[in-house]
Amino acid sequence: MTSKTGDPIRLDRPLELDDVPTPALLIDLEAFERNLEKMAGFAAGKGIDLRPHTKTHKSPYIAKRQIERGAVGVCTAKVSEAEVMIDAGVKAVLVTSPIVSAEKIERFVALAKRSDELRIVVDNQSSAEKLDQAGRETGTELGVLVDLDPGIRRTGIAPGEPALDLVERIAQLDHLRFDGLQAYAGHVMHVEGWHQRALRSEHALADCIATRRLLEDRGHRVEIFTGGGTGTFDIDCEGVGFTDLQVGSYLFMDVEYRRIGGQTGELLDDFAPSLFVLSTAISQPVRELITIDAGYKSLATDTVKPALRDWPEVAFNWGGDEHGMLGLGEPPADIGLGDKLQVMVPHCDPTVNLYDYYHP
Repeated sequence: MTSKTGDPIRLDRPLELDDVPTPALLIDLEAFERNLEKMAGFAAGKGIDLRPHTKTHKSPYIAKRQIERGAVGVCTAKVSEAEVMIDAGVKAVLVTSPIVSAEKIERFVALAKRSDELRIVVDNQSSAEKLDQAGRETGTELGVLVDLDPGIRRTGIAPGEPALDLVERIAQLDHLRFDGLQAYAGHVMHVEGWHQRALRSEHALADCIATRRLLEDRGHRVEIFTGGGTGTFDIDCEGVGFTDLQVGSYLFMDVEYRRIGGQTGELLDDFAPSLFVLSTAISQPVRELITIDAGYKSLATDTVKPALRDWPEVAFNWGGDEHGMLGLGEPPADIGLGDKLQVMVPHCDPTVNLYDYYHP
């Protein structure tokens, strides 16, 4: 378990797995530690930094573990997540989504007064000017990265001249400091097949790479060029020019990421699943099915279904908000009422968001 400040909660008497109330979020610590060390070692060997995304784990304790192993900082998706990190002493934070409202800008500037290592992305001149005004009113210099759109069409400014125009406008603003570029090709992360994913990533990032050269040719120093993720960690580490990778899900892995395939196999198995939802078999209306107490409210998903850790032949089917229905197969898997089952999560980030604690 971890507390809201991110520090582990030490129980007077450790809970046995059978005593953990379900559904509950479990971490396999051995697999977790191997994943942590493997990605840190991989990045060090490639001469690239890590800036892990904390939307995966939402835990200052884990963020500190990543920084201890060489990460140059962390990412957050939201200002509220950055507040949690900075409150817990994690100071080097990049907010990877733009903000436009006065309330969010006020909160961001308040955070920036507490950490000069806080940064945020911008993708339009209006937002840049609002941030600059807030910095002027509070006497605060704000570090910003220009967010490039590599084809995802979600956030970001078009590469090339539009990005150059925005950088040159930022250079005119007294309370903004241009620190670099972000180019996150999120639409590439789950492309199935490593070679196909590599081709798609190369295509998506080509204009972003050219934009960095354009900016440098015009005299703008690009200190940070950040992007990439778990799906392309061993693709975007060379040839792109990224200073760091925004990997996140590698720590936990999930069904969605494993199924996209690795460089040498049909599964992305460079990192092991370490995050599971513990559930209990609670009902068996018919012989061929058994129901567990984990459904949509316990296992967030986009498209794929969960999988059972110790029963790969058992098929999971959604049974509603609170229930999952397991197809036991023929002959039926030996699962009985009251059994505790570990379920591999379909998508780790939003599943973590459903829980208050981890149980190691």
